[in-house]
Amino acid sequence: MPRRSDPDPPPPEVKGQGLAARLRFAVNGLAVAVRRERSLRTHLAAILAVTAVLAATRPAALWWAAAALAIGLVLVAELLNTALEILADRLHPDLHPAIRAAKDVAAGAVLVASLTALAVAAAFLLR
Repeated sequence: MPRRSDPDPPPPEVKGQGLAARLRFAVNGLAVAVRRERSLRTHLAAILAVTAVLAATRPAALWWAAAALAIGLVLVAELLNTALEILADRLHPDLHPAIRAAKDVAAGAVLVASLTALAVAAAFLLR
């Protein structure tokens, strides 16, 4: 299959933005994901619960670090899954086996990240 040429570069007003503008884009992306994805809102509620448990039990700093890494892993997987779903739905709104497979793989990544976070939680509770 011939390779398509890359699309035109973004207009100059989008490219090369300063730090403040890039942060606004990132915060907007987070807000979009939170509005669109119930599972992300569920993960955010779980983060509050985990933070409350850690604050109440006052574990060693290593447990805070492990929790932060596990939480970050889950959030990154969820955000990438959301981005892929939005893009796939926009580019190919009809049902297609390849789109379905891509979405399933991304959802699998969220599952692996979530199970990893649960393993950290189990290790904390069994310490």
